[in-house]
Amino acid sequence: MLPASLEELDRIRRRCRGLVTRRASLSAGVAVVPVPGLDIGTDIMILMRMLPAINREFGLSADQVTQLDPETKQIVMVLASAVGSELIGRIITKELVIKVLKKLGMRLATGTVSKVVPVFGQALSASISFGAMKMLGNAHIEDCYAVARRALEAARTEEDRAGLVIDMPK
Repeated sequence: MLPASLEELDRIRRRCRGLVTRRASLSAGVAVVPVPGLDIGTDIMILMRMLPAINREFGLSADQVTQLDPETKQIVMVLASAVGSELIGRIITKELVIKVLKKLGMRLATGTVSKVVPVFGQALSASISFGAMKMLGNAHIEDCYAVARRALEAARTEEDRAGLVIDMPK
């Protein structure tokens, strides 16, 4: 179910930002471990859990969107497309997560290569991993927030129009 008010929407955004920070910290912690490929595998796993959790919080998971009335569902999908999100209202697959990670490819590649340099390289890798995960998670939160807010505004406008039609004298 979509959030019913802007106050609820703001609470959800704050909660999700905390989730992103915790998951970014986990990503950074794994990035410190000098095992090639471990960080990328962990980031995929983190994103496959984090992105659907954010969608659910905003009422925008694939299951939640399919349960919306057809008009609201169409509004949500058009808005998701308008903000450029491929993650809202869809099932989050490994392939989709890998596609998103490829957009951050340069940062992640730099982090993986930097692990070769002892201590400083690991710290750099952790910083890059934290930053990339935080950026991706927060960008998704803002996309979800924008879609949910616009859907809420559209629903209010529809209610206002319906109220005007009912109250019009004949």
